[in-house]
Amino acid sequence: MTWLAVWLLGVGTADLLRAVDSRLVRRSAVPVGALVVVGVGLLAGLTGAADLVALIASVVPLVGWVALSERSLRRGGGHAQALLVLGGTAVALVATSGLASTAGGPLADWLGWADLPFAGDEPVDRLLLVTGLFVANLSTGNVIVRLVLVSVGAMRPSARSGHTRESEPSDRLKGGRLLGPMERIFILGLGLAGQITAASVVIAAKGLIRFPELQSAKDDSTIKDDATIKGDGIDQVTEYFLVGSFVSWLVALGSLALTR
Repeated sequence: MTWLAVWLLGVGTADLLRAVDSRLVRRSAVPVGALVVVGVGLLAGLTGAADLVALIASVVPLVGWVALSERSLRRGGGHAQALLVLGGTAVALVATSGLASTAGGPLADWLGWADLPFAGDEPVDRLLLVTGLFVANLSTGNVIVRLVLVSVGAMRPSARSGHTRESEPSDRLKGGRLLGPMERIFILGLGLAGQITAASVVIAAKGLIRFPELQSAKDDSTIKDDATIKGDGIDQVTEYFLVGSFVSWLVALGSLALTR
């Protein structure tokens, strides 16, 4: 699944740049992501005709994913199309992975020279896949979670949120965008280490830690700047927490399944 690994590195890099609070950096997300796909592919020795066609062609759905997901998160609608581009491309790259060349090239030479402790005798294609999945879980996983939350109404599109005084469940549950990547990386890492039971403990611990915040989310109103702002009730906050958590866990577990 070398093509998938390289593509995930490009998509994950683009989504990481999109999360930076700088317009210039965000605008560079797609070009940098495309360069990562082509550059890593060449470094990994994927220079066959089929490799070059697949890697260059995969830049198109990368652009589509960024454009569709960005529009969906800002305006609402089109969530299915964005997720279909992401999932469909991943499935297509896995289905045609048998046509890919064996990963090697300058990247394999460097790994042999560097003698990294975590690399061991692992083949380059597996190392690329694991790295791509880790990068995707850091950034792309958050985009997937937000797309699903917006699609079910548990979170408002950013363009609408900017014109309303109502609070959102995310205002109650602080740190979700940081905790999500951390828990996905933790689950993926423990799963790769063969500690599936420990990964399940992480899932259970999150619910216990968030329980006091969920309990405090009552249907009340607050006064701010002489305006009444309706708070989010326990139902809305719980829905936001449960949907977001389950989608995040599915992303991590799906990534773990790809490594088997």
